[in-house]
Amino acid sequence: MESRVARFKTRTYDWDALKFQADYDPKYARAQCRYMGTGGAGVEHDENVVPSEHFTFSTMILPAGSEGPPHIHIDVEEVFFMLRGSIRLIIDGDNNNRFETILKERDLMSVPPGVYRELVNIGKEEALMLVMLGSKKPVIPTYPPDHPLAQLKRK
Repeated sequence: MESRVARFKTRTYDWDALKFQADYDPKYARAQCRYMGTGGAGVEHDENVVPSEHFTFSTMILPAGSEGPPHIHIDVEEVFFMLRGSIRLIIDGDNNNRFETILKERDLMSVPPGVYRELVNIGKEEALMLVMLGSKKPVIPTYPPDHPLAQLKRK
């Protein structure tokens, strides 16, 4: 059962998981701290996580003013639960159906698969959130075809 325990003191924030985005533009800098599974950031393997059977579970830090660019998970629901700070969460669905909301401490939003979502830290401090994806190994997300990150290769 010990392999099913993930303690905060043994976690590290991975600023490299999405570094290719921050290398393109520093506003995309953010860090993932994995607890269960490797999430949807494209990390292939992490010995320090609880093995995932049905979903992934991590925390993410967004520095003040940073953004999570528009991206789509075609195969999984994504859940955001705010622990600290506030973000603007933008959803772009079919037929130009756009939805925006502000999430603050202890607010949650579930984003269905197949729609673009993006995050903006609108606070003056870093935002910290829980992120869950509804598969043990989600398909790596993609960006809108006209977004500059769609042309980049992951490193």
